[in-house]
Amino acid sequence: MAEQTAGTGQDVRGPAHPPGGGRPLTALLTAAMALSMLQLFLLGAFGPRLTVELGVTPVVLGLTTTLGFGTAAVLSPLSGRLVDRVGPRRALIALALVTAVALALIASAPGAGLLLGAVALGGLPQALANPATNKAVIAAVPAARRGAVTGWKQSGVQLGAFAAGLPLAALAAVLGWRGAVWAASAAAVGVAVWAARLLPPDAVRPSAARVTLVPRGHVAWLAAFSVFLGAGIASVNTYLSLFGDRRLDLGPTAAAALVAVLGAAGVAGRVGWSKAARPGRAEWLPAVLAAGAVGAALLLVASGRVSWLVWVAAVAFGVFAVAANAVSMVLVVQRAAPGRAGRAGQDSALVAAGFFAGFAVGPPLFGLLARCDRYGTGWLLVAAEFAVAAAVASVWAVRDRRTAGAPA
Repeated sequence: MAEQTAGTGQDVRGPAHPPGGGRPLTALLTAAMALSMLQLFLLGAFGPRLTVELGVTPVVLGLTTTLGFGTAAVLSPLSGRLVDRVGPRRALIALALVTAVALALIASAPGAGLLLGAVALGGLPQALANPATNKAVIAAVPAARRGAVTGWKQSGVQLGAFAAGLPLAALAAVLGWRGAVWAASAAAVGVAVWAARLLPPDAVRPSAARVTLVPRGHVAWLAAFSVFLGAGIASVNTYLSLFGDRRLDLGPTAAAALVAVLGAAGVAGRVGWSKAARPGRAEWLPAVLAAGAVGAALLLVASGRVSWLVWVAAVAFGVFAVAANAVSMVLVVQRAAPGRAGRAGQDSALVAAGFFAGFAVGPPLFGLLARCDRYGTGWLLVAAEFAVAAAVASVWAVRDRRTAGAPA
């Protein structure tokens, strides 16, 4: 039975890999990751419009993120087993089609009720994204290239942010925000067709191992790190545009462009740091990047007095905070141990569950402060969340190095 050793530079699958293992596969996986969280970025970028047209308060805006990612956190362990069982092709097609439906519901929502329901449905593709794409990388990409491909496909999330903040925001200025969301829904259908045409049929698999709900070892540490990282990232994604519009008087279009800048910087950060995440060095990168994210949050605090710093903060946030999540997924792929390749989906899902749990918790806490117009205090809370993430990652890196250096 074909297996592979990720992170060792050895590929025991054999000389050939399934078709689609080059640039087309990388592009497809990047698009899938972009779709999986596009609704989050659209709600953030269109936040000023939603608060006016649908009467959505800042607290309810935060609750949309909580509902979506709370659903994703609950479903993630189950989705990992599902991907291990049905294969990445079926999972990626389902991801794109469910995303299309969720975006269509958002576009047609008359008020907060249907909006919240659509966001909850969008939790399913979020839960599928990391296990499905990581499984595809392990199945189709030689070990030496997995870090780079993982970085590119993880950058898809930030391409989604860029799309929400620039082209879709520009489209919203012409067609209205509903028209822009309908266009995104149509694009999701196109990705489903692309996946069906590009990927080979999934092999028939025996029943996968039972669902693991409690992460262990490096997975547990990465999941804990991801909780605090996710809480800070989600708060910035959800409220950066609103902050720019209401506190810095940028206007809805320029405020949405902040999300685009964040997304573009995130693409560069995820690709660059993922390529640098080689075994022996990768273990230290989450702590370093989370520490850099603390600085980005403090720049947001300072932008309340010096408004142009908000653009610097958006770039720094993308380069450090957003890239840290990609590096954690590189570590999961690298440590898909021999004989456990079939568990890659579940390991990815457990780390993602921690990230989504943070996404569910962070925005409501920030929303309470935003309702009182205390954005500075909110950014300090984000800085504290990143600081805890850095501490968790530092402790794990030290323990991991000691374990690696211990005699067998």
